[in-house]
Parts: sequence; structure tokens; C-alpha cells
Amino acid sequence: MLTTFSITTIIIVVTCIVSFMAFGNERLKNDLLFWPSEVEDRRQYYRFLTYGFVHGDFIHLGFNMLSLYSFGTYVEKYLFTQSHLFGHSAATMYILLYVMGLIVSAIPDFFYYKNYSSYRALGASGAVCAVIFAGIMLEPKLPISMFFIPVRIPGYIFGVIFIAISIWLGKRGGDNIGHRAHISGAIFGILFTIIAAKAFSNFDVMKSFLDEVLNR
Repeated sequence: MLTTFSITTIIIVVTCIVSFMAFGNERLKNDLLFWPSEVEDRRQYYRFLTYGFVHGDFIHLGFNMLSLYSFGTYVEKYLFTQSHLFGHSAATMYILLYVMGLIVSAIPDFFYYKNYSSYRALGASGAVCAVIFAGIMLEPKLPISMFFIPVRIPGYIFGVIFIAISIWLGKRGGDNIGHRAHISGAIFGILFTIIAAKAFSNFDVMKSFLDEVLNR
């Protein structure tokens, strides 16, 4: 049975409200964003979650929320709920995917930048990547198009291109975008989906993914 509300929509609304508030309040933004040195020195572990609800500007917010709406609603309703992979726990598993995606995607940057007080990060892109790649694992040929890819391509091809670009841009640096968090979020989304589906319904996501991609 479908949930009577959209978790994706609730996440988007809450994120927009908090982000709008932070746009005009630098102190609030600094209190919520991901600041590895503050986490390390002051044990402000809440930042592993709150950073995903603040964004740098309207374009940053709009891109992340549009991506989440486009993929999240489909993953939530059709891949997590109607597929019966998680039964009555579908809503809980979707929330865990998003929340844990925020936390896990920030961990590499924490260890890398915990001694650099100047480094700060914000935005939900790590969790959004977790949702997108969970969808790709469950439906690898789902047509996907993004701003930098003008045509619709199968999800698994998009995934390869996305990871390759993120690795390249991450090594190049200089653009103030957390490409490491994108990669971490994507990997988490893949692993979460494989492990959760096996635990709840004994469904082999990896085998299904390979069979679909190889047209078996």
C-alpha cells in the first residue's frame, strides 16, 4: 500500500524552509553547515545532518531539490513501495536511505578536512546522489537526463558518466563543490539498496542489475 503522503515532498519543503531562513541569516547558516574542524574540536556531530538542509543560494537549492523531486518520488513510490521489496517498512527504509546518505557522504570530508578550519560544506547533494543511485540499481535502464546531458540515457550509463565526472572534477578542484560527497553518496545508495533488499526480501539486487544491463 502506498503511503498517504510523500516523504520526498516533506523533505523538500523542510529543506526549502530552512535554506530560505539561512539565506538571510549568516549565523544560522554557520551553525548548521558542515564544518569538520568544529565537529572535531567541539563534538558538534549534529552537523552531519543539518548541513543537508542549508544551501549556498537559490540555484544550488533549486538544482538539488529538482533532482530529488525527479528521482525521489519515483524511488519512494514505485521502487521502494510498489515493488514490495520492503513491505510495510518501505517508508522507513526510504527515510533511512536519505538520512544515512547525508551522514555517510560527509564522512570522507570529515577525515580529510578535520584539521582545516577554513573548510565548510553545505547542501543535500550527497543524499540526493544516494537516492538516484538506489533507483539506478533497482531499475538500471530507467531513462535519465540532466542539465549537462541533453538526451535521455539509461540510468546505468548515466551512473558511470556521473562517477567519472565527479572523480575528475574532484581531482581538479577549485570549484567549491563537494564531489567527494557525491561519490560517497552514490556508493552508499548502491550498497544500501543491495544490503537492504537482501535482508528484507532475499532479493539479489546485483544479479538483477547485471541481468537487466546484459539483457539476459
